Amino acid sequence: MSAIEIGNAPCSWGVLEFDHTAEPMGYAQVLDELASAGFRGTELGDWGFMPTTPDALSEALESHDLQMIAAFVPVALADPQAVRAGIEVATRTARLLAEVGPAPLIVLSDDNGTVAERTRCAGRITKEAGLDASTWDRYAAGAEDIARAVLDESGARTVFHHHCAGWVETPEETLALMERTDPDLLGLCLDTGHWTFGGGNPLAALERFGERIWHVHFKDCHPEIAQITQEQDLDYFQAVQAGLFCELGEGAVDFNAITQQLMRQDYSGWIVVEQDVLPGMGSPLESAVRNRRFLEELGL
Repeated sequence: MSAIEIGNAPCSWGVLEFDHTAEPMGYAQVLDELASAGFRGTELGDWGFMPTTPDALSEALESHDLQMIAAFVPVALADPQAVRAGIEVATRTARLLAEVGPAPLIVLSDDNGTVAERTRCAGRITKEAGLDASTWDRYAAGAEDIARAVLDESGARTVFHHHCAGWVETPEETLALMERTDPDLLGLCLDTGHWTFGGGNPLAALERFGERIWHVHFKDCHPEIAQITQEQDLDYFQAVQAGLFCELGEGAVDFNAITQQLMRQDYSGWIVVEQDVLPGMGSPLESAVRNRRFLEELGL
């Protein structure tokens, strides 16, 4: 039996950090469906989606026999003022998570979807569209400042999530950040779908970053839709709306090879399924059941 635990995240039910007019379903229904599909843990979702006091959040989790795994915290790391505000958000979130579960993680990311050109060109980013050296240094310092504050105030660790429509999308950009940051302070959250859409091979990422990977998101990426986004010049949100992040096993990601490599590397963290959808898209419960069955067939 694998020692890896399997969770899912509210984004699979349309609870995303982006501003949208459509209302996502309530947290109680999300937790009901997540647990009934056979998952053991969840991420927090947007601040305020689930209860934000330890007692209420613990009660919600315990009533569904779920563990709180991590929380996604987007910060515009290239902006020093945003980093100062991000420290407050990240430490507040980490303190809550530390009250309700063991070994929580802050999943730090850029404030994705807020830079027009990066949003428009997601999935086809060129080297020329990236940060310059001085901004990279400032960006990395901001990520370390947040990770250090989180660790000092809550004991929680921080991983960075490369993400399409942000400043760290491609394998080269991820490497640039990892090389500028302390490997004992900032880990990596490998997201197989974002890595694939960003032009990389997740299996190669596992081999390249190894023990720096403290958290894994299993997300698939539909190759035909990825190609359409390039041919029709669709932006990131249009790609997601078109179904870019499909059910596990329906896209280009080789989850069997990735699972075997994780086991060879003695990975002992969580794998969190993320099938990003916009509010109202698809049938989240049915997809979650099929995704869980797919992972069971892989021995997870």
